[in-house]
Amino acid sequence: MTSADFVVAIPARYAATRLPGKPLRLIGGEPMVLHVARRARAAGAREVWVATDDSRIEAALQGSGVRVAMTSPDHASGTDRLAECARLAGWHDDTIVVNLQGDEPFAPADGIACVAAAVASSGAGIATLAAPITDIDSLLDPHAVKVVRAGNGDALYFSRAPIPWPRDAFARTPRVLPPGQWLRHIGIYGYRAASLQAFATLPPGRLERTESLEQLRALEAGWRIAVALAPSVFPPGVDTAEDLVRAERIFLEQRT
Repeated sequence: MTSADFVVAIPARYAATRLPGKPLRLIGGEPMVLHVARRARAAGAREVWVATDDSRIEAALQGSGVRVAMTSPDHASGTDRLAECARLAGWHDDTIVVNLQGDEPFAPADGIACVAAAVASSGAGIATLAAPITDIDSLLDPHAVKVVRAGNGDALYFSRAPIPWPRDAFARTPRVLPPGQWLRHIGIYGYRAASLQAFATLPPGRLERTESLEQLRALEAGWRIAVALAPSVFPPGVDTAEDLVRAERIFLEQRT
């Protein structure tokens, strides 16, 4: 997969439910959102933007070289926030935009570049990543989103259910993962800027409402989503105070 010219946009909302002020929580003495922005730079993004609705986040990024888009506080999702960021930034319709979540301080640089390259090489308006599932608990976990791909690498479906369902194997040994390639979805997306804008105008569909998975909105509307295999492991993001403690430990281990 060839490299691609791309920008990274990071949605950063201050009022996170489980960890208020999450983008500004410190890891190694610096705000988490700054660590995320550095991962984007390491991936080769030509521009790195943070899309936020809070002046405290804007202030924390002053002097960092990261661009800030002050967006509406009324957006229902990070995708909507990035669509406004794209308008404020004035990106051309063909610009490849990677949506990197603001709670991924250890996102691998090659994975960020990979999702951008998947947009460029596939011709799809949206691309994302997946990784093989290697244990039965992950396959059965509804918090682990599964994806099934077509032969050309496009997504056929995303689900919280274990798909595809290995009927005969599970009938024999229901708690043993049979041979095969089950894929877990990784929540990083690449878009053409025009597709990002168009996606934000689509109403939530029946499938999205059923599974609470925003990407199903695109599939139900008949859009292509290219799915590439992640070249590196994506560590868990930071959602809770316990996750923040773990992130601090990982940061210190990486420095030694």
